[in-house]
Amino acid sequence: MNRPQTILLTDDEAHIRKFIGLVLRQFDNPRILEASDGAQAVALYREHQPDLVLLDVNMPNLDGVEALAQIRALDENAVVIMLTSLANRQTVEECLNLGAADYIRKDTPRDEMAARFAQVITECFGEEEATA
Repeated sequence: MNRPQTILLTDDEAHIRKFIGLVLRQFDNPRILEASDGAQAVALYREHQPDLVLLDVNMPNLDGVEALAQIRALDENAVVIMLTSLANRQTVEECLNLGAADYIRKDTPRDEMAARFAQVITECFGEEEATA
């Protein structure tokens, strides 16, 4: 199976990183790198080239939209899922146009979030069926 072995999880709120990290560990317990802002995310991406990136949209120093653009400039095949508490249509469209694989609200129930991650893994990593 071709699952992401290393995931970069970026959010400026530690409790959100912890929650999403628990959801992600359902997928064969991948190595999870954490960043608290977009600048750290870009640096960690450059250093580790993780298989999957999760980026919060609103963060200090460098927001998720700009971090997405920089990561995709480093690797046009980077698989990035955007995370947000507030979703406006313009931001969603901008992220998708920049190459984000999906866009998930952070208040999505855990089971639904896991299903969305599984769907992206299936679509982007070519698995028959990714299950949590």
